[in-house]
Amino acid sequence: MKLRYSTTSPYARKCWVVAAETGLESRLDFVVTNAWSPETDLPNDNPLGKVPCLITEGGEALFDSPVICEYLDSLHDGQKLFPPVGGARWEQLRLAALADGILDAAVGKRIELTMRPEDKRWSDWTDRQTRAIVRALDVMEEECAGWGRDFLIGQIGAAVALGYLDLRFKAEDWRAAHPNLAKWYAEAAKRPSMVKSEPRE
Repeated sequence: MKLRYSTTSPYARKCWVVAAETGLESRLDFVVTNAWSPETDLPNDNPLGKVPCLITEGGEALFDSPVICEYLDSLHDGQKLFPPVGGARWEQLRLAALADGILDAAVGKRIELTMRPEDKRWSDWTDRQTRAIVRALDVMEEECAGWGRDFLIGQIGAAVALGYLDLRFKAEDWRAAHPNLAKWYAEAAKRPSMVKSEPRE
C-alpha cells in the first residue's frame, strides 16, 4: 500500500498513527507529496487534491483520513480502534469528529494567517476558528478523565489535534486552561506511534 502524505499534515499523521498502532506500518510505502505544488500529480489519485490519500494493494485510491483510518483498522486482527457496534462506537466517532473539528478550525486559521495577504485577512474568521477550538478543548478537558488507558480512534484524533496546535500555534498556550487534557497528552505523546510520526518541517 502507498500513503501519500505531507510531513506536517495532521490528517496524514492520524493515518500514520493508526497504521503504527495496528501493526500495519511496515506494509505502507510513505510517499511525501506537496499538495500545493502546481505540478503535483496528486489529483490523479485524489480529485480533491488533498493528502492523505491511500493507494490500496488492489490499486484503489481511498480518501480522506476517516476513510483511510477505518480501512486500515479493517486489515488487522487485534483490538479494533473503531468499536464495531453499540455505544462505544458512537462515543469514539463523536470524539474523533470533535478532534477533526479542531484540526479543520486550526488549519483554516493558519491558512488565513499565513497564505492570505495581510490586508485581506478577515479577523472575524480567525476569531471564529479560535473560539471553536477552545470550546472543543473545553469538552475534552471535561471528558478526558474518562478515557482511561484507551487509545482508540477518538483518542488518536485528540492527540494528533493537540500536537498540531503545538506545531502551529505554540504561542497560544492551550494547556493553561486545560490541565487535565495537558496531563493526558503528556503521556499520549510518548507512545511510539506518536513519536515516530511527529511532524517535520
